[in-house]
Amino acid sequence: MTLQEVYHGVLEAMKLPLQSVVDSNSRLHLLYLFSSLGLAYYVYRKSNEQGSFWSYVFRKDVWLSRSAFVDYSLIFLNSFFKVFLIGPYFVFGFYLSYKLEILLPEWFGYPSQGLSASATLVLYTIVLTVLSDFSTYVVHYVMHYVPFFWEFHKVHHSATTLNPVTQYRIHPVELIINNVKGILVLGLVTGVFRYWSAHPIEEITLIGANVLSFAFLFFGSNLRHSHIPLKYFNWLEYILISPFQHQIHHSDDERHFNRNLGSKLAIWDWMFGTLVRSESVSSVNFGIGKQEEKQYDSIWKNLLMPFANIWLRLKPAVARKVKTFL
Repeated sequence: MTLQEVYHGVLEAMKLPLQSVVDSNSRLHLLYLFSSLGLAYYVYRKSNEQGSFWSYVFRKDVWLSRSAFVDYSLIFLNSFFKVFLIGPYFVFGFYLSYKLEILLPEWFGYPSQGLSASATLVLYTIVLTVLSDFSTYVVHYVMHYVPFFWEFHKVHHSATTLNPVTQYRIHPVELIINNVKGILVLGLVTGVFRYWSAHPIEEITLIGANVLSFAFLFFGSNLRHSHIPLKYFNWLEYILISPFQHQIHHSDDERHFNRNLGSKLAIWDWMFGTLVRSESVSSVNFGIGKQEEKQYDSIWKNLLMPFANIWLRLKPAVARKVKTFL
């Protein structure tokens, strides 16, 4: 990589968080921020909160907290990892899809009749959404239940206040894992539909594949990481994760640990016994407990503590191995 390429990469990384407000694939797009603001007003009107709506939404103890400034720092830091480490490997997703398009006919022959444009549009959107969501649930489950991965995911849960930027409060190691998962799922699903469809998939799925994503982002995704308890109908929370259900996921109450692991869909939590609905919880406090939270109150602690904690877990075993060897 030349010096000029590094320079342009640095500029791109610095601009990336700021460009989120005009990127339709980002939760922080202005449209989604305003739609979330409208939903917050609905919650405010139904509540008995004192004071103005603006003071209700933009609480200083939330937006100007020490925890929030860690969020703001990490979204910028992770942009460098996205540009220099993750971005170059997105091409692997395209390679995987093209490779499948070649291999599947060799294995199974060509389909007797390819999918129509409308069938491709509908099925590709549904399959990609469902498989992406299920893979996210599985990875999230592993992040919570496997101690090694929990040390990295703990960074996200160490937030003691939630705001939309908290979505991006993740350790770079988890950022890489999440993006590898996304690249693999996108490549596999796209490759299968390239083989199965009678139409060029890029031309007919770009809008369709984003319909469900748009609905998710528009209807309050930013409130998932906030103090505003937007709940869905009781029956709907068996199917879709409401913002308040995700806030329960961030609760520091042991009864809520490892619950509501789903991203968009609640059906995985329902199926695997990790679902908690809003009706059973009145309020939540966020974090991982006062004692541990002190270890994550700066950006450097958030970056280094996972490695320090993993070493503490491994140290006795390493010491035994060394002692045996000597």
